[in-house]
Amino acid sequence: MSEEDVPTMAPGLMQAYAPDEAEETPDPRRRRRRNQDDPIANLRKWEPRTRLGAAVMANKIISYEAALASGLPIREVEIVDALIPDLEDEVIDVNMVQRMTDSGRRVRFNVMACVGNRDGYVGLGMAKAKEVATAIRKAITAAKLNLISVQRGNGSWESSPGPGNTIPFKVNGRAASTRVTLMPAAKGKGLVIGQTGKSVLQLAGIKDVLSRTKGQTRTTINYAAATFNALKNINTTRVTNAQRENLYIHSGRKNA
Repeated sequence: MSEEDVPTMAPGLMQAYAPDEAEETPDPRRRRRRNQDDPIANLRKWEPRTRLGAAVMANKIISYEAALASGLPIREVEIVDALIPDLEDEVIDVNMVQRMTDSGRRVRFNVMACVGNRDGYVGLGMAKAKEVATAIRKAITAAKLNLISVQRGNGSWESSPGPGNTIPFKVNGRAASTRVTLMPAAKGKGLVIGQTGKSVLQLAGIKDVLSRTKGQTRTTINYAAATFNALKNINTTRVTNAQRENLYIHSGRKNA
């Protein structure tokens, strides 16, 4: 890559301050629900309140990998929108909770949402509010602030040598009574897992995986949380440099 091709600004900020001609052709993969704020439009009004946010606005940090390496906490959702503007979101579950009080029946909504760029980054978040739209918006914000990098590789003995779109090794995840075990799969196998876990893995950029579940998998929230926990546990497993090369392990975006 030549010096002219090296970006000097965060991708989201480049879109936010791009000419009007570029704004007329939005990314077809981006889906925005009704009453949901436009992240790119919010970046134009963004005033950083943290050290990391100021560094992103000053173009000292232009990638999410560099933000993680800085060691500073990510407490502003605009930081994520600026560094990874191509995030997609999906509502995993919506529950209505009723509570009787002295003043009458009180209704609130619990929402779990998942976000990801389908290329090595995924986040899961929950929120509650009196209205569904507000709860969804808060859950998406919580998921963005809970974004993690996912390690992918080629851990299946059935696959030919080379980079893969599966996980590098067997890993377990747990949430309450639900347990999920993810295992590497050969290329072209697909995601052999329930629909809830499949949604999380697809947003993470994993295309092939085998799974085994125990417990109350009908509980959507726990099923999604257990799958997300398994992906987090991949990052905490110690791997030698030789194993990293043999399994073609890479973290985050492939082309980062």
